[in-house]
Amino acid sequence: MAVSIRLRREGAKNRPYYKVVVADSRSPREGRFIEIIGTYDPKKPGHNSTLKLDRAEYWIGRGAQPSDTVRSLIQKNKKKAAPAPAAAAPTPAEPEPAPVAPPDTSAATPEAT
Repeated sequence: MAVSIRLRREGAKNRPYYKVVVADSRSPREGRFIEIIGTYDPKKPGHNSTLKLDRAEYWIGRGAQPSDTVRSLIQKNKKKAAPAPAAAAPTPAEPEPAPVAPPDTSAATPEAT
């Protein structure tokens, strides 16, 4: 079975909205699919797609062929996901408390008479 990762069209007339699906390459565009791994809204400006990158990598590792558009979406989502861990790394943990001097024991001992 030849598996592909491609777009499945949804939405109204002149208002396209796509779901990124893993499907048998012989299935029609809106036909049966194996798994939904994301969405894509071409009318939305800016970052307009969501994608489960771990599932996309899983299927590509199993031999699935992404379409040109899906390949582009995967690259964009990887770039978007990469800066997030780097930005979180430099935040320091709780500061260490200031060192406390040990108590002076010479004045605390009573003198013998």
